[in-house]
Amino acid sequence: MVSVKKAFGKTAIALALSAAASAHADLSSTVTVVSDYMFNGVSQTDNGPALQASLDYGFDSGAYIGTWASNVDFGDADDTSLEWDYYAGYYTELTDSVSLDTGLAYYTYHGDSDVGNDLDYAEAYAKFGFASGLGTTEANFWYSWDYFGLAVGHYIVQVAHTFEIAEGHNLYIGFDQSTSEDEDKWAWETDAEGNPLDDSYAHYKIAYQTSYKGFDFELSYEDTDIEDGFYADEDLADGRFVAGVSRTFGF
Repeated sequence: MVSVKKAFGKTAIALALSAAASAHADLSSTVTVVSDYMFNGVSQTDNGPALQASLDYGFDSGAYIGTWASNVDFGDADDTSLEWDYYAGYYTELTDSVSLDTGLAYYTYHGDSDVGNDLDYAEAYAKFGFASGLGTTEANFWYSWDYFGLAVGHYIVQVAHTFEIAEGHNLYIGFDQSTSEDEDKWAWETDAEGNPLDDSYAHYKIAYQTSYKGFDFELSYEDTDIEDGFYADEDLADGRFVAGVSRTFGF
């Protein structure tokens, strides 16, 4: 079958994972408000805003655990309204300039009926960071063997770089490719009859990031090359500006 459900590959949750990994100790929580909850250029809230929160604990060893939640909206045909995720991983600095973050995440979905439960799935990830005088480069990989409960493999490869354009002001540029290993079970583009056209799509994001009085701000523009099928018809994967503000609390 070709799924017309939304896609989630954890662009937003990556922020929570990074915060937990870098903290290395103690309990923290991050609360975020965004104008649209995006995963790799695909709206998870039917082009609407989202309220999100995480609770993370980082150990001195570099291990961490956490949970993250957001409202979601997959359209009138699906009553799923909440995504609630769990993750555990290990962050280490291999050298003064190279870091590695690996772990497992489990994504759960909830609504008024049991529809959301059918979407639950696990995912493994590995993220490399390279720091230099030009900023920080990331090479990230996510893989699920049961994407949205469909018994299909799915992976995401991402490269990104963050430049410091002035003290306290950053420019982020990222590119990723999402690929299904079986387009008959999951396709990113379909024709008018629902037949699969493409098992992968590309996404890019450019973002300005800054902080002020304890709040973190981001204004981004992102787009995909999805042109046909459910996501294109519903305007869920077209180019758009997204604004967000977050604050992290330590306990």
